[in-house]
Amino acid sequence: MGGKIAAGVNREISATAHTRTAKHRDTSSSKLTSGLFTNTIVVLLVGIAACVYQGVQPPRPKLCGSPDGPPVTAPRIKLRDGRHLAYKEHGVPRGAAKYKFVYVHGFDSCRHDAIVADTLSPEIVEDLGIYIVSFDRPGYAESDPNPKRTLKRMALDIEELADQLELGSKFYVIGFSMGGQVIWSCIKYIPHRLTGAILLAPVVNYWWPGFPANLSKEAYYKQLAQDQWALRVAHYAPWLTNWWNTQKWFPILRPTFHSCGTPVKNLQYPRPDKELLPKLARRKNHMAQVRQQGEYESIHRDLIVGFGDWEFDPMGLKNPFPNNEGSVHIWHGDEDIVVPLSLQRYIAQRLEWVHYHELPGAGHMFPYADGMCDSIIKAVLI
Repeated sequence: MGGKIAAGVNREISATAHTRTAKHRDTSSSKLTSGLFTNTIVVLLVGIAACVYQGVQPPRPKLCGSPDGPPVTAPRIKLRDGRHLAYKEHGVPRGAAKYKFVYVHGFDSCRHDAIVADTLSPEIVEDLGIYIVSFDRPGYAESDPNPKRTLKRMALDIEELADQLELGSKFYVIGFSMGGQVIWSCIKYIPHRLTGAILLAPVVNYWWPGFPANLSKEAYYKQLAQDQWALRVAHYAPWLTNWWNTQKWFPILRPTFHSCGTPVKNLQYPRPDKELLPKLARRKNHMAQVRQQGEYESIHRDLIVGFGDWEFDPMGLKNPFPNNEGSVHIWHGDEDIVVPLSLQRYIAQRLEWVHYHELPGAGHMFPYADGMCDSIIKAVLI
């Protein structure tokens, strides 16, 4: 009897022990599986974070004149902060000039794209004594990048260029497209150095506070969706600009349709601009130089500065020539699909001292039209 009881107890103890061992194994197995899953998730998150970080971090620019960079072929000045600015001179000799201009190129361009200098008739240049200097904006072609580029710094770069070339106490500034934004900064920060200012189809910033919200919103949403996103990223998340414009998942900013005179696939051209495309074929000779130091410090930096939070609102500027000793002019085509006509008209209405010239039947590339730049320069000087 006692032996049977003992045997039963032993069997229960053995069963209990077996159950505990099984549970321990299950718990250990569960912990191992859970640990492996957690570690896998951590590794994946770290990998994703590393990829995102690598994508967000812009590549280092290839500085002109450095061992792994492009050669320096243009004359350059050295600015106070140590950067170099490449330039190109046009027109009559500097010392013999009666009128001196500093030309500011647009987006995805360089000093060779001084359309006014290139298309002015020789008669106008000689008869009026016109000298024009164009330069590569920071990061473009052969000018050193400026990671700290601001609107004010751009104006001061122009002032330094004028001083080192001995253009005199006053000079004209003229800017096309995104170069027009730089002209606003000249009016803001160096008005005492200006004889006059010309803005040709100047690009606007949809976030300038002077615009009525409904007007800027309406104009903004008339753009292609891919352009809306590119500008939205540049404005709200500038640190993502490099990644956004190099990723392959979503459509990026449309190509500049004035690249080399060849129509860009699936890009709609207004009739006036399409007719002018052949005149841009000459850009093929220097297009490779434009982004040779890298896209981030050239076109991407342009987007960040041009469509970021500005240090001032152009619509709050005061007349730089209160005594009519100079003038500010804006030319704009009424078929421009790059810069909204409605916003340009509003700026002209707000700034009564601006001479606004609206060109019927003209697109964004109107300066390339035959005789156009002759008419512009004569309107300002004569």
